[in-house]
Amino acid sequence: MHLSEVIVKPVLTEKTYKQMAEGIYTFTVNRKANKSHVKKAFEQIFEVKVADVNIINSKPKTKTVGRFVGKTSAVKKALIKLAPGEQLSLFSSEEQS
Repeated sequence: MHLSEVIVKPVLTEKTYKQMAEGIYTFTVNRKANKSHVKKAFEQIFEVKVADVNIINSKPKTKTVGRFVGKTSAVKKALIKLAPGEQLSLFSSEEQS
């Protein structure tokens, strides 16, 4: 698996914004990726040091709309904790001039 295929997109919710202040970033990752793939890809793409990676597997949920029943997609998320002193400039709220 190529490193550019590991990280899919960031998860941006109220809870994840609160965690960003603590240096923890949440990303949707490829279903086949493991912790070491995520850590290596994140360090190379964003050029920061990663202290810890936690993986969450979300199973598909059954949803009903009227008489139709379906399932949501299964999602794998990674909680990435940066090393002390590191910051991801992509989500910084400070203005850069």
